[in-house]
Amino acid sequence: MGIQEDNNRFRDIVRGRIKQNFKKYVTHGEMVGKREKDYVKIPIPSIDIPRFKYGPKQQGGVGQGTGQAGEAVDGDQPGQGQAGENPGEHFLEVDVTIDELADILGEELALPRIEPKGNKNTDVTTYKYSGRSPVGPEGLRHFKASYKEALKRSIASGTYDPDEPFVVPIRRDLRYKTYRKVVKPQANAVVIYMMDVSGSMGDEQKEIVRMESFWINAWLRRNYKGLETRFIIHDAAAKEVDEKTFFSTSESGGTLISSAYKLCQKMIEEDYPLEAWNIYPFHFSDGDNWSGEDTRMCLSLLQKFFFPRVNMFGYGQVESKYGSGQFLKDLEKTFPSEDKLVISKIENKEKILQSIKDFLGKGK
Repeated sequence: MGIQEDNNRFRDIVRGRIKQNFKKYVTHGEMVGKREKDYVKIPIPSIDIPRFKYGPKQQGGVGQGTGQAGEAVDGDQPGQGQAGENPGEHFLEVDVTIDELADILGEELALPRIEPKGNKNTDVTTYKYSGRSPVGPEGLRHFKASYKEALKRSIASGTYDPDEPFVVPIRRDLRYKTYRKVVKPQANAVVIYMMDVSGSMGDEQKEIVRMESFWINAWLRRNYKGLETRFIIHDAAAKEVDEKTFFSTSESGGTLISSAYKLCQKMIEEDYPLEAWNIYPFHFSDGDNWSGEDTRMCLSLLQKFFFPRVNMFGYGQVESKYGSGQFLKDLEKTFPSEDKLVISKIENKEKILQSIKDFLGKGK
């Protein structure tokens, strides 16, 4: 019990440190870097690592031998360089679940929980071990229940000796776990990220998208048991890629945003029936598009295809000295009160937290 209490106290300290430095973690990306399945390794400063502390009587005796005071021991040489005046800062890497981070994000940004829309869920079958049976496979034998039966039999038959409390189960004492089938609805969601990778989108812009997508995923996964993620990159043409390629590809040339929207539409039509999926497309760009005609095509796709089908459509415009930012203006002008469209202007890394709040703060 004491170990569990210590562990819980340590987790509370870690959680407190994360909340204390939350904005720094989000804007500098420490939390995104080391992912292992459901965990993230996070460097936490200023937690004292337990160590032995000796009292006056435990500090050791006088050394014995022929050496003289001041001589090096075992050939060790004096240290080099000047003594520093500041103490070193110690970092401890701890494993934190992505669900824990999502909860902290929700608390810090006061995010509302998401209610899956309509009947967009699939039935998932699980097995709940809820009873005991005198027959069953050996792999499901329940030791504690079997021992209790043997103990009751020994006491009832008068063979139990408290001075020599040996209890030997026999066949009729054995108990096995039994299970029942439980069918529960599991809400599924898909996040489809689209990003402009033309020459005007540099490394800084992609890093902003990388950090935002981590937190968007974390929060959606906390709200949906089944979450899929797809990635589309585009310049004048669009293609689906894996996550690593998504954040490392650079292209030159023009931009046709409609190429990404058309590919996203194809994905939804082929793989994500509306009755089974909650759908979240996110598009990140610096706002440049090749022509007004292509922009009109994008606006038409949003109006006729995306808005009737998706939970929300997120557009994040990343500030770039090469981008005009016109696409955001066109969206705001065309859809001034569209509930399904969420627009966020991300001028730099310091705006990431506000942008995440923009996207996730409406509980869609």
